[in-house]
Amino acid sequence: MSTSTVDERARSGEELLTDEEYRERLIELPPSAKLVAKVLEGESPLSQGQLAEESLLPDRTVRYALNRLEEVGIVGSRYSFRDARKQVYYLHR
Repeated sequence: MSTSTVDERARSGEELLTDEEYRERLIELPPSAKLVAKVLEGESPLSQGQLAEESLLPDRTVRYALNRLEEVGIVGSRYSFRDARKQVYYLHR
């Protein structure tokens, strides 16, 4: 994730997690959620379709993983600047 994105999120008041908080929240999640988070660590933001392609998981499994990650505050989403019909996902780190 680029520094400008982190700076923008910090200015907007979005929660940024420490490494310890991130690990504590992630540890109880299913393997699919851990894999999706790992993919987002490498490249972010990504759409649900891009996450499915990168993780080799079915779309439905990626959606479930994203829901779980959002519930515990690890992942955030926003509308894509390229295509406002799509949402993209990023880590709160």
